[in-house]
Amino acid sequence: MTLFQMTKTVLKSLFTRPATLMYPAKPAKKTANTRGHVKINPDGCITCRSCQRKCPSQAISVEVKEKTWQIDQMRCVVCAVCVDVCPTKCLTMDNQYRPAMTARGGVETFTVAGPKKKEPAAAPADGGVKPAEKPKE
Repeated sequence: MTLFQMTKTVLKSLFTRPATLMYPAKPAKKTANTRGHVKINPDGCITCRSCQRKCPSQAISVEVKEKTWQIDQMRCVVCAVCVDVCPTKCLTMDNQYRPAMTARGGVETFTVAGPKKKEPAAAPADGGVKPAEKPKE
């Protein structure tokens, strides 16, 4: 009985089109929900480390003192949790896949702006004295 099923499978495979895409010849279809890789806008990062804390594969590392943001592409599982928890929305998911890596060490480092320091409030030019109001007639 198994010989009959095997022959049936072989004949079916010979006379039907392949079920898989011919990836190198025909590029894969990408939709808006396709998850390719994480992108960062370094100017918007406030180094809050929420992406580092929520990353399940520990692929993200944020150094506050050095003002750096790192991602290890070999560890990233492209789950988009970091994108969802980012309070400034400086992380996004690009729908383009990364090229294949030939060597280990796909760590990308970005220098971020860090948290914005609040400037002290300037004293009023007139010494803080309000002008006298005119009496109503």
